[in-house]
Amino acid sequence: MASTLAVAGLVPLSSVDFPGALSAVVFCQGCAWRCRYCHNTQLQSFARRPTQRWEEVLTFLAGRRGLLDGVVFSGGEPTLQAGLPEALQAVRRLGFRTALHTAGMHPAALRRVLPWLDWVAMDVKAPAARYAGITGHLASASRAAASVRAILASGVAHEFRTTVHASLLPPAALRTLAQELAGLGARRLVVQTFRSIGCRDAELLAEDAGVGYGPTLWAELAAMFDTFALRPA
Repeated sequence: MASTLAVAGLVPLSSVDFPGALSAVVFCQGCAWRCRYCHNTQLQSFARRPTQRWEEVLTFLAGRRGLLDGVVFSGGEPTLQAGLPEALQAVRRLGFRTALHTAGMHPAALRRVLPWLDWVAMDVKAPAARYAGITGHLASASRAAASVRAILASGVAHEFRTTVHASLLPPAALRTLAQELAGLGARRLVVQTFRSIGCRDAELLAEDAGVGYGPTLWAELAAMFDTFALRPA
């Protein structure tokens, strides 16, 4: 089944995508949401042809045993890939730790793969009332909340992170998002600044992404979590 994994790209070495690990990053093709600030828009279409076969990726990874610690599955949205569970198991059989980057859009699929993960990073887009305005899908808030709960219940190491742009997630909305996450039991939040490179939304690119954010807000958010961090674009 893993042969059905649609591979859109492979980064052979990363020191930033899997905490504490030197990793390869496998990018999966296809995403069901259309977030306005997306910087990987070339990975959204399910019709785009894979750049390489999964078997070729496995061959590459087999040659990196002892040199890499782990493999990250990113995207796109990896949980929409039917071959993801088998791919994770194959990577673990090679001796690698495994990580996932997800938006939590398919909570049932996420639950199926959590037993095969050492770490997961979930992008949390907005407070529930604003979710559909960012993703373009009405059910996205409930799906994301279910995925947050699944990650917290799994015991798998994780982080929740959100990208901030003042026109999509103004300070008051970011504060509400943090309160909702903390209320679900999340103890770690990373705030990522908007990345203009790769974004195709002309309106967002023309606006000031950082209006209203600052040390007072960051201190307020930090008080809600055991771990809070700011991550530049």
